[in-house]
Amino acid sequence: MKNKQTVADDAAEMIPSESHEEQENEAPSKAKRSKPEDAGGEESVYHPVKLSRSDLYKPPSAEELNQLKEAESLFHCSLLKMQMEELLKEVALSERKKQQIDSFIQTVTKLIQTVPESPEVEVSDLSWLSSEVKVPFLLVPKATKGKFHMVPPASVDLIGSYPLGTCTKPRIRVDLAVTIPADVVNQRYPRKRALYLAGLAQYLASSSEIGTMRYSCLHGNRLRPVLLLTPPGKDSSSFTVNVHACPPPGFFKPSRFHPQKNNIRTEWYTGLQNSQSEGTEPPTPHYNSSVLGDLLPRPHLQFLSAVGSQCFAFADGVALLKVWLRQRELDQGTGCFNGFLASMLLAYLLNSRRISNSMTAYQLLRNSLNFLASTDLTVNGISLAKDPDSSAPSMEEFHNVFQVVFVDPSGHLNMCADMTACTYKQLQHEASVSMQFWDNPTVDGFHSLLMTPKPMIRTSDHVFQLCELVKLQSSCKKLDLLSELMDHSGNYVHTALPFILSLLQQGLGQRISLLTHSLSPDPEWSVESEAPKHKAQPPLCFGLLLKPELAASVLERGPPADSPKSAEFRQLWGSRSELRRFQDGAITEAVLWDGKSMCQKRLVPRQIITHLLQLHADIPESAIRYVGRCWMTSSKREVPSTGEEESLLVVQSYDDLSRKLWRLEGLPLSITAVQGAHPALRYTQVFPPVPLKMDYSFFDKEKTSRSLVPKEGKPCPAYITPITGSGKWPHDRLAIRHIRTAFHILMGELLKKHHNYTCKPCPTHLDVWKDGLVFRIQVAYHREPQVLRESVNAEGLLVVRDNEEAQALEMATNHKPILTSTLHGLQQEHPCFGAVCRLAKRWLGAQLFSEDITEDTADLLVASLFLQPAPFTPPGSPQVGFLRFLHLLASFDWRNNPLIIKNDFMASRESLPVMFIATPKETKQSMWTKKGPTVQMLQRVVMVAAESLKLLEHQLMDSNQTQDVRVVMRPPLDAYDVLIQLNPKQVPLLVQAVDPPTVTFSRGAIAGSAAQTGGALPVVDYNPVTLYLAELREAFGDLALFFCDPHGGTVIAVLWKPKAFMPTPFKTSQLSARSVEVTGDEAKTIPNVEAILEDFCVMGKGLIKSVEARTEKWSF
Repeated sequence: MKNKQTVADDAAEMIPSESHEEQENEAPSKAKRSKPEDAGGEESVYHPVKLSRSDLYKPPSAEELNQLKEAESLFHCSLLKMQMEELLKEVALSERKKQQIDSFIQTVTKLIQTVPESPEVEVSDLSWLSSEVKVPFLLVPKATKGKFHMVPPASVDLIGSYPLGTCTKPRIRVDLAVTIPADVVNQRYPRKRALYLAGLAQYLASSSEIGTMRYSCLHGNRLRPVLLLTPPGKDSSSFTVNVHACPPPGFFKPSRFHPQKNNIRTEWYTGLQNSQSEGTEPPTPHYNSSVLGDLLPRPHLQFLSAVGSQCFAFADGVALLKVWLRQRELDQGTGCFNGFLASMLLAYLLNSRRISNSMTAYQLLRNSLNFLASTDLTVNGISLAKDPDSSAPSMEEFHNVFQVVFVDPSGHLNMCADMTACTYKQLQHEASVSMQFWDNPTVDGFHSLLMTPKPMIRTSDHVFQLCELVKLQSSCKKLDLLSELMDHSGNYVHTALPFILSLLQQGLGQRISLLTHSLSPDPEWSVESEAPKHKAQPPLCFGLLLKPELAASVLERGPPADSPKSAEFRQLWGSRSELRRFQDGAITEAVLWDGKSMCQKRLVPRQIITHLLQLHADIPESAIRYVGRCWMTSSKREVPSTGEEESLLVVQSYDDLSRKLWRLEGLPLSITAVQGAHPALRYTQVFPPVPLKMDYSFFDKEKTSRSLVPKEGKPCPAYITPITGSGKWPHDRLAIRHIRTAFHILMGELLKKHHNYTCKPCPTHLDVWKDGLVFRIQVAYHREPQVLRESVNAEGLLVVRDNEEAQALEMATNHKPILTSTLHGLQQEHPCFGAVCRLAKRWLGAQLFSEDITEDTADLLVASLFLQPAPFTPPGSPQVGFLRFLHLLASFDWRNNPLIIKNDFMASRESLPVMFIATPKETKQSMWTKKGPTVQMLQRVVMVAAESLKLLEHQLMDSNQTQDVRVVMRPPLDAYDVLIQLNPKQVPLLVQAVDPPTVTFSRGAIAGSAAQTGGALPVVDYNPVTLYLAELREAFGDLALFFCDPHGGTVIAVLWKPKAFMPTPFKTSQLSARSVEVTGDEAKTIPNVEAILEDFCVMGKGLIKSVEARTEKWSF
């Protein structure tokens, strides 16, 4: 039941409030029906049903056996079957809703049938129309021949999904066809159609039985306006009736709309004299298909009704396919794969015997996706026409003028006329990805397929927008698209789009696996307003799915100089193409793009796009808004960087040190392995260590070891983090420690002798100063954690008991090196893994969560996005990976599911960490999250992640906003009780702050100098903020929680623990930071807040700037 409830909740998130209103309205009546009559107003008491022995052991019926067999053979488990059934219930229309729709349809039909006649006028004469009602059509050109007058319609019929039974929530649209007389040539029919709708709007405006009235266009096609009607009152937003004006059946001959024929004269459209005869006019296939589409809705309904009546699961199959399309944003807008096409696809599969009438909705969905994934309609179109007449176009003729071909039962209409090849390729890609993880038992197929939204910003690796759509007018002129512009009736956006897509596909070539674009939304406007201009629609968005191994290449190598294709290459790239000689001796055409750092190389696609659009389509760079720029650029660098180069330097220096450790001679014990354990060695350190050269005048020297120490009065020196590695070698606890210390001393002496490295041995580690970096070597004995767990009791028996010291040592010397090695391999496979980790951890630190979600935990969370990306492909850029990280935190069901599923998870759920991460090496206890986060902190992380995701996605996709990722890095501080402001001078990592101050401090490192190896050892691992935080938590951890951004944060936020301020009985051992209150004979203690705040200042003297107590928030 819990799982079933989860499905209902998830589905409810996808569906507007209308469904909840129904439940609220229907619930009372259900309750009344279920209450026994003799209850007397008391709550009903339910008793178990008593079954006879024969009923209890009755064999299952044939239907029950079929259901059991189906669940066993088709689904991973019966849960998936239940989830599908629950989803279908959620999206189906209730009987109450159907009654409301039927009632409103009857009202609208009666009103439309009583439309009064009007006198006949010229088509261009609008004097008969009220000034409060506009015509839903762009009258360009303005003049056209023909007469028009309003008459009652010949018929009013239901068409579309509602009478077919495939209408689903949340977007309930009911289609009504109103039959009118018409003429076709030179846009007369579309204009008369629009005038008729305006006349209807004028007449219906006076009726109180109609709620709101607006205009729209069918699938964004401006030639096919529709009138939108909603019921009055509280039901106004629950459903919409689309009124279509259609010609009577048989009014036009379908052959008149052959794709090769012309129905718009060039002379009329341009207003210029044209010597061309009618036979030489360019064809108008898109205009023809728009008119033809209005002729055939009734035959289409009859066809689908006949097919659907033979397949009992037809309506449910269409519903599932529509949900799948909706989650991928493919079901609405110009050139979409809408519910009508989904119905026709199922009909085609049934007619061609690819699926049978007895299949379930689940099987229909699966087979539909399999067909889409394996069939390319851009190359081999399909047709529902069994015996088309001789005048019907051939499949080849359809392919000559349309990019995607799916022919209707009449054989004359291509139902995918407006769809671009890129949209179909996207549909094909999504179907292919869905099929890949469908049968994977480790993936929650139901949620991935049907419950996870896939907006472009979270799906594509790079996204860019064309903001100034009016620039596409000059693109049409540059590309010489007059005949295509005429065919699209002046819609320059849809005219230029296929050519721009083809240009980008050619230029980006092997760098991308998929190019997608947004589908222009169906415009809606008031009946009192003029039809919006083409430029008024939202910016066109384009998405790139990158091939990581090729996307960042700075070289575009072309054909040899003497090849016939070289002219074509030069024509494509213009002045950027030049002859180059390569190391293999070849002389070829080539284009070299700018890109010194990985940050710049990631943006090579941007350079290509802006260059090609400027060169071939007259679209300036200012009109292109690229949502793929680097977010974490290292400060104060001439070449923008996102940390890859710095991390590589660290890894190279570490590898060199490892080799030298292996070759050391004179050690009493052999080194069997050297493993890195630091995040920098797996490319995930937020700010990778940078080699430094020390300014000795900034420091004093310690007398014995000659190591540098900070000078009093100087700013806190630069923070140098030691890069940890561990070496393993060969039963006494104290003896192990003595041997380790001696080993550290001897190793340091040998490194100094052979390589002149400055070393500082300690009992627990050895610090080595090399290449401007400090490496911390820990010598580890693989049995030491076990030794720490063993002890001998009073009876002389050996007792093995786990303890924190053993766990910490095992984590540092065993688990962390393995994790680092594994994640290093993941970085090699997915180049942007490290960048995503750094962004994710920077966000956690900035929002003050880094203490609860540790670095290792964050790295594992990000790794899951690459290893289990369903329903997406692995992230190919830092920004899409970061957005998915926020979505994972915000949407994952941490309460009921582990991140990596294990079968025994639910059995011991209550004793396991609230955020459970199971890895192949550690599947039982989730050691990475054992200490945090707590339930309360995880709830806050989820809430802040959801808000950050919402804010960031809106900012990135809104062309009017500036792209600035820092907006989600600034924490809300209003939730905290005390704010401790720190002195920036003493914050060593100040330069890493989200908003670094303009004033900077010298911290003893010489910028831009060559790294050094010898000399005095610098101040290592000294961070006053971290040390102060540790002291605060040790002293007052039972009273408050302390939060701080570890990357240059200048504020420590304090949150009082509510239970800490409960009065406790007086005890002399518990008087620290407490005051005594005597009530009668009873003495109790409570925290002394004033003294605590004073202690904050005393403990942080020199580090603290001020303490702000927000007393108005305190409620003890």
